[in-house]
Amino acid sequence: MIIDHRTYHVHPGRVPAQLDLYSKLGYPVQLRYIGEPLCYMVSESGALNTLVHCWIYDSAADREQKRARMAQDPDWKHFVSENAKAGNIAAQETMLMVPTSFSPKLV
Repeated sequence: MIIDHRTYHVHPGRVPAQLDLYSKLGYPVQLRYIGEPLCYMVSESGALNTLVHCWIYDSAADREQKRARMAQDPDWKHFVSENAKAGNIAAQETMLMVPTSFSPKLV
């Protein structure tokens, strides 16, 4: 199992707009190809204007295959285009992580 841990730093004041755009155009497509995320969170303290979400995959190959299929979907391409036009995201970090031997079972 791998966890795709994504952190998005959003321009101040634009978190609501980003969440609205993603919830309408991006999230439904990701559900079709990837399923429910492990979590989707907004910072309450610390580095404000930060979104974190985590997705579970069976393996790196599973992640690659699912994301490749999603990338071909016209609805995903539309979201990516609209997301770029909106310009809400200042930076993104993606980490692929694996659970430790003593981690609670996630699935």
